[in-house]
Amino acid sequence: MSYWDEHEKQQGKFDFATLDKQIEQVATAGGIITMCLGARQPRWPEFHWPDWAWNAPKPERDKALLNYIQVVVDRYKDNPAIVSWQLENEALLTGFGEKIEIDRARLRKEIALVRKLDPSRKVIMSTSAAWGIPIIGPIPDMSAFSYYLTRWKEDKYTTTYHAAFIHRIRAVIIRILWRIPSFIHELQMEPWGPKDIWEMTPQQQDESMGPRQIAKNFKASKSTNLYPVDLWGGEWWYWRLKTLNDSTTWEAVKENLS
Repeated sequence: MSYWDEHEKQQGKFDFATLDKQIEQVATAGGIITMCLGARQPRWPEFHWPDWAWNAPKPERDKALLNYIQVVVDRYKDNPAIVSWQLENEALLTGFGEKIEIDRARLRKEIALVRKLDPSRKVIMSTSAAWGIPIIGPIPDMSAFSYYLTRWKEDKYTTTYHAAFIHRIRAVIIRILWRIPSFIHELQMEPWGPKDIWEMTPQQQDESMGPRQIAKNFKASKSTNLYPVDLWGGEWWYWRLKTLNDSTTWEAVKENLS
């Protein structure tokens, strides 16, 4: 993620030291990167506006966002570890996050800018919700789905209705409409409970994402026939293994990957 509020805390003054280090570590380990661009990126509060940009008039905010995207793309487009760009995250999803601002016209300008700056890499966009299908644009080079099966909602754990066949149907419709592929960019592999993960005991975490649920989620993702599948929660598995000295989650993921 290229969090705008972290890398341009003051307008025109950029600090990418942390992001540079992250990219270097991934490249050294032989990994590849999809770099997320824009104001809306994974992690609460969803929209990562610098205060100065959020408090500016909207035309100035829009111009500043496009400038920031250009700075990020120009900085990293020659890095071979970066294989694609993700523009925003669930860009059209309403009612979730803070300082929400949905602007389809600006999104069209964003995707045009990224393609102009780096025509060699694909631009990914995630749909607005579990049911989303891109219809009127902007249209990415790849469509990305989130897939969550358990969540905490209205003071209880619930099972979502996202059957694998729904995602298969969505992917077929998108391919017919736009001739672009779809994949699972966010498969739930971490808890979704009433508190932050680190505030819950391992037993509380396992209520929504124990070894049995991990196996179910892997099985569901394979039933979509959509690839690649990006797993959401690697930091959590590692934290439980190293900080809590609990290998159950780590081993459950490892077993289902084999």
